[in-house]
Amino acid sequence: MAEVIVVGAGPTGLLLAGDLAESGVAVTVLERRDGKVSNLSRAFGVHARTLEELDARGLADPLIPMGAVLSKVRLFERVEVDLAGLASRFPYLLITPQYNVEHLLLERALKAGAEIVYDAEVTGLTQDGTGVTVTTTAGEHHAAYAVGADGYHSAVRQALGLPFPGKSVLKSIMLADVKVAEQPAEMLTVNGVGDAFAFVAPFGDGYYRVFAWDRRHVVPDDAPLGMDELREVTRRALGTDFGMHDPRWMSRFHSDERQVPDYRTGRVLLAGDAAHVHSPAGGQGMNTGLQDAANLSWKLAAVLRGAPDALLDTYQTERHPVGRSVVRSSGALIRAAMIESAAGRALRGFAARQALSVPKIREKITGQLTGIGYTYPAPDGAHELVGTRAADVPLAGGGRLYEALRGGRFVLLGDADVTGWDDRVRVAASAGFAAPLVLVRPDGYVGWAGTDPAGLRRALAELAGPPAQALHR
Repeated sequence: MAEVIVVGAGPTGLLLAGDLAESGVAVTVLERRDGKVSNLSRAFGVHARTLEELDARGLADPLIPMGAVLSKVRLFERVEVDLAGLASRFPYLLITPQYNVEHLLLERALKAGAEIVYDAEVTGLTQDGTGVTVTTTAGEHHAAYAVGADGYHSAVRQALGLPFPGKSVLKSIMLADVKVAEQPAEMLTVNGVGDAFAFVAPFGDGYYRVFAWDRRHVVPDDAPLGMDELREVTRRALGTDFGMHDPRWMSRFHSDERQVPDYRTGRVLLAGDAAHVHSPAGGQGMNTGLQDAANLSWKLAAVLRGAPDALLDTYQTERHPVGRSVVRSSGALIRAAMIESAAGRALRGFAARQALSVPKIREKITGQLTGIGYTYPAPDGAHELVGTRAADVPLAGGGRLYEALRGGRFVLLGDADVTGWDDRVRVAASAGFAAPLVLVRPDGYVGWAGTDPAGLRRALAELAGPPAQALHR
């Protein structure tokens, strides 16, 4: 029997399942689709923080050649966001279709031993104090915990009866992957002119991702979409249609801003679009879901090993504020693109350029956009490093911190006895942190820092579970 059921085999569910399986947790993924490979993909960008999380799983380097690396993002004609100065191994945005990310995550999850059941649409869910039962069209499945990573129309969220408050912001957004006769500048390009906006970015495989919206022509999502309409709206917004041709797929969709109030209900948790949806502006949807999964996976593994159940509550306290921030920031971008008046658009560009000229504001904006600027709340009295993102520092004797995190391990930077946790903690030396002992969590955030070995052992028990000798008594 599975210890964890993951509903949804998209990027969020697959990263979660791979992490759990690598940690020795029996995990079953339930997916309503039939498992056939599709080249349809709304998500298109992988930001720096997500690349760091993938690096901690050995997947960033294989993914990067599958896309186009953009070090600059152009917003609203003359406004440029330069990512080259990011304090990361990945100071750029990687444009690559979602299915490339899914392929790598699926391969990893299966190799680690995760079970994936296709054609399994969820029809019901119940839970009690000992576990969760998920009923599907393929039968019943039982586990200690379940995670709904099944998207905007989450059957898990609906089975729990949870509200999904928010609103629709834009309807009839056009989406297409096309070839072009005139190559755009080698950067993501976005502009809005009041009654239209468009977005163009290279995938690196000869195709370009295009989003477009026309205030004059709002139709249902299932209305036919042709190249003439897409070209006309793009010309209005960007001044050219780049000679678009040969679409490999086209569709319409609507953009909502919603967030579930509680990411945890007993033994069931929500992640990714099941928990939050927002504007595609900034390309943060898939990224936020993958970072949800990275935060949750090691906590589930630790609780199943005997860590306090309250550790799962920190998933809400850490990730809900991030989801809220992404909803707000992506919404602000889309609203800026929709400004109708010429004077308003001129003010928009001026204000954006002024803000980006101030180093602290520029750092905050790029930190939110790329994910590297988020920190998590720390307990009262904790060292100032706790909750911060750990930089990928070199380790004594060779290698990097994020290489040492692979396999779902904690990494202790410093010299201390971790007997009993040797199966979960790697000890390494690095001069990159302002504390003698720094415990880095499997998701690359600092879980504890200080000087007291006894404090370290208490932190390990709370974050990783009891020492091995206690588990085997």
